[in-house]
Amino acid sequence: MLQYPTLSALCIAFKERWIMVKQLTVAVVGATGAVGTKMMEKLIERKFPIGHIKFLASARSAGKPIEFNGQTYTIEEATPESFEGVNVALFSAGGSVSAALAPEAAKRGAVVIDNTSHFRMDPNVPLVVPEVNRHALKNHNGIIANPNCSTIQMVAALQPIREKFGLTKVVVSTYQAVSGSGIAAIEELKAQSAQWEKGKDVEANILPAKADKKHYPIARNVIPQIDKFTDNGFTYEEMKMINETKKIMELPELNVAATCVRVPVVSGHSESVYIELEKEATVEQLFDVLRNAPGIVLQDDIQTQTYPMPIYAEGEDATFVGRIRRDLDNAKGFHLWIVSDNLLKGAALNSIQIAEAMLEDNLL
Repeated sequence: MLQYPTLSALCIAFKERWIMVKQLTVAVVGATGAVGTKMMEKLIERKFPIGHIKFLASARSAGKPIEFNGQTYTIEEATPESFEGVNVALFSAGGSVSAALAPEAAKRGAVVIDNTSHFRMDPNVPLVVPEVNRHALKNHNGIIANPNCSTIQMVAALQPIREKFGLTKVVVSTYQAVSGSGIAAIEELKAQSAQWEKGKDVEANILPAKADKKHYPIARNVIPQIDKFTDNGFTYEEMKMINETKKIMELPELNVAATCVRVPVVSGHSESVYIELEKEATVEQLFDVLRNAPGIVLQDDIQTQTYPMPIYAEGEDATFVGRIRRDLDNAKGFHLWIVSDNLLKGAALNSIQIAEAMLEDNLL
């Protein structure tokens, strides 16, 4: 007897086919930067359905050639009119550029996915990690904010634990790679490392914050400051982690504290995270939750010295979690070690995943 597909199966097949064939016009703002370069790589690698693509930058860069998927394009000057006919605009060119041009792009019908901090805490702009709060995408008004790199990997790892056991407290110390401060910081680390014997006497112009008064070497050093200090003694980077975590997880009363530290690693942010749960759990139960969590790879076997490290996370899409221990004094407290490539899941990949989720959810 012939078996005919059900109506629901036909609808699903039609939706999948529609997603595959729908071609979008994409604009990349800031394509030559560290994150923009990775965005282009991920668009190709993940076969995002691009019908037409344009690369936008300042007047200084306009006219320069840029390679994408085997073809040469010409960078155009980013102006409000540049976004006419654009479906998706990926911004990674600094907060001032996003402030000026993201609303103009949205006004012209583009969905802006912004990788800067400018819109993150705007109550009218969703701040999204698809594995955590994909449902927030439907509330967008033309602009969606991509969270801070350190926040993304932490909430991606904590959300599955929170869903099973609840979450009342987070204390995080970060070990952040220099690529989070851009290509110039990578070059400065290389230059300082080549002058190893000079130690503290090498030239330093970038870190901890280019706009701050003093700068320190990063080679042979760690710097307990990322971004400038706020009036409460925390840095802006630390306050980003605190406030963004509460917004993404929709837990305004969650207790969060952060200390953000720059380390002499090129790519891959690491985090030592202490959490307190609402319910008691075992380490094995946390293992089980994380093994089945989207985008998470559990690497935790002390017998074989298996744990996440940034040099092995570089170039990988996943967020890696290990060194999970129950606190010795609190049955609901646990310690974790979380590592991810800050330029991928921490920036470019999450931006592309937002666009993919919107396409799948018929929001584009």
